[in-house]
Amino acid sequence: MTEASRRSLSRRAKKSATATPAPPASPNPVATGPAPVEAPLERTFWTHLNRPFGVGFLLTAGALLAIGLGAAVTSLATIWIYIAFALFAALGLDPVVRSLQRRHVPRTWGIVIVYSVFTLLLVGVMWLVVPTVIRQIAQFLDSIPTMIADFQNTDAYAWLRDQFGDQVPVWLDQLQAFITNPNNIATIGGGVLQVGVGIATTISGIIIIIVLSLYFLASLDQMKSAFYRLAPARNREFVGEMTEEITGSVGSYLMGMVVLAFFNSVITFILYSILGLPFPLLLAVVAFCLTIIPLVGTVIFWIVGTVVALFSSPIAALVFGVLYLIYMQLEAYVLTPKVMNKAIAVPGSLVVIGALVGGTLMGLLGALVAIPVTASILLIIKKVFIPRQDAKL
Repeated sequence: MTEASRRSLSRRAKKSATATPAPPASPNPVATGPAPVEAPLERTFWTHLNRPFGVGFLLTAGALLAIGLGAAVTSLATIWIYIAFALFAALGLDPVVRSLQRRHVPRTWGIVIVYSVFTLLLVGVMWLVVPTVIRQIAQFLDSIPTMIADFQNTDAYAWLRDQFGDQVPVWLDQLQAFITNPNNIATIGGGVLQVGVGIATTISGIIIIIVLSLYFLASLDQMKSAFYRLAPARNREFVGEMTEEITGSVGSYLMGMVVLAFFNSVITFILYSILGLPFPLLLAVVAFCLTIIPLVGTVIFWIVGTVVALFSSPIAALVFGVLYLIYMQLEAYVLTPKVMNKAIAVPGSLVVIGALVGGTLMGLLGALVAIPVTASILLIIKKVFIPRQDAKL
């Protein structure tokens, strides 16, 4: 062996001595990785059918809970309506309070002034309507014999006499005896009691709405700030701008409707007084209550006022109908654009749909608040939904 061969073998031996020893052989040469974890069996709805009594109990309990919640919401529907109308009343009075604030009147005193004037107007209306209604009922009861006697001299009574014979006078005598007999007061008392309960419920509801609106108006700024905090910090400025625009527009709309209804009542009082028609103050109050209904209220009162005037004088009724129709055109093209310039514009078709939906769900008061709600929805669609759709390319 040469010297070169010995050196080569020596280098190989040193490399083999310093090399890392190989790991021991695995006893199980097939398993080279961690043991696989067995996936849990997926439980589906059908596996629970093996316990039908438990499933039936859970389904029944859930249905009963849903029915109970629905009954609770239904039973509290009157409370929700009171809250909604009180909030709308506060939004409607807020522009007046803010206008007083701009004249350096503190907000607290502004609220006191607004509600004092509102209370005086409400008391005046009640003082006007209630005695008039009671007097009219008394006049009606006193005039029943005269009305029956006059009816017996008409052609309609003669036709009924020919058709039904001598039974018609007997029926009229029985009707007159029943109405004028004091012993029947107890029989009629049940219905009168129900009417009294309905009137008392309405008055109590109005008082609750007034008190709630007072609290809402006093804390309106705090309520708005709390509402802003519900939105993420990055969106609070936008939410604040939207809320201020919606509340301002709703308040302007409600105040505009009140102003237009007041103009209608003044015009009605003037026309009835000049034409010598009966009950001008009462018809003025009726005009205010009807014309505050959006879109159709003015037309309804035009019909009602003309029909009432017709019983007094056909010529006066014709004059009233024509003059009030002219005022309706003046209101539509002159007064409404000036009064509603700060409110949200709503298309006429949506006004009709909103009034129908609100009136169907909540009656007369629902028709009043349906238009501002519709306007708010339109504003949200215009400022939120449409920009998002435009950003999608």
